[in-house]
Amino acid sequence: MMMHSSVIRRLQGLAGPEIKSCSGLLIAWFFVTLALSQTLFAEQQDTALLWSIMDGDRQAGYLLGTIHSEDPRVLEFPENFLDQLRSNQVFAMEIVPDLPTLSRLTDYMRYQDGTTLESQVGPERYGNISKVLSQYQMPPEWVAKMKVWATVMTLSVPPPETGFFMDFSLSLRAAGSGLRVVGLETLEEQLSFLEEMPMEQQLALLDQALLEYDRVREVHDRMVDNYLAGDLQALATEAENQLDQLDQKVKDYFIEQGIYARNHRMLESLLPLLDRDQVFVAVGALHLPGKSGLLALLREHGYRLQPEALPFSVEEP
Repeated sequence: MMMHSSVIRRLQGLAGPEIKSCSGLLIAWFFVTLALSQTLFAEQQDTALLWSIMDGDRQAGYLLGTIHSEDPRVLEFPENFLDQLRSNQVFAMEIVPDLPTLSRLTDYMRYQDGTTLESQVGPERYGNISKVLSQYQMPPEWVAKMKVWATVMTLSVPPPETGFFMDFSLSLRAAGSGLRVVGLETLEEQLSFLEEMPMEQQLALLDQALLEYDRVREVHDRMVDNYLAGDLQALATEAENQLDQLDQKVKDYFIEQGIYARNHRMLESLLPLLDRDQVFVAVGALHLPGKSGLLALLREHGYRLQPEALPFSVEEP
């Protein structure tokens, strides 16, 4: 637990804006990929956030669809849910956000060959980016070397305050309870589809992120509200409004490379773990539904999925 405590201190400010912006990049995954949800949810009716994974009569583990947010409302878990978490031997998440991973992420986010962000986006866009990112307390020299996709991810969520997002909170609780914490992907695997995205598509995403920036906090809060209510269809409706402004090629690329390909890769890592141990799996909610979602893929491999109650202490209005 000592290592995880040091990670928290670094993320909460001792490492400066670079590390906090990296944690913000990880948080952004849910909100960027949420634009795909209308397509994903239309394929089937699985809507629960938490599932039991059964291998015959054996409890093989649990699968939780998470939201990559540091909103305090998604960090408060009831005791019965924490008991479910503690009953496992392994905690599996997309990637483990430890200090070495975050350090490598800072390298991936920035051009290393002398290329500048301004040279990629032009002076007008760069001026707008610099003005907006000043609210993230990011030094100008850092912004100057940011990659286009990293800029998009950063602009897709409100400025991070703590870096203590939901998946990270769960991993700390798991580690503190003696569970082995593992990643289903490497950082390089997770970022590969962004690194390889054609620049034309990156610029299209950047233009939308700049256009919608004033609404980022509003959209963020509304999505968290819908998530806590277990209202995945409301999330899909919200996402569809964003989806309408994207080029079809961008949407198709995200669906195939950012969701489907990653689902299959995470499944390959997960199956051996489920064979050996009882595993609590926490991945972004959009990796669960659809014909190529983790729920369907686990069923294809003989596992039975049972929906569980919403695992949050939500106050009644």
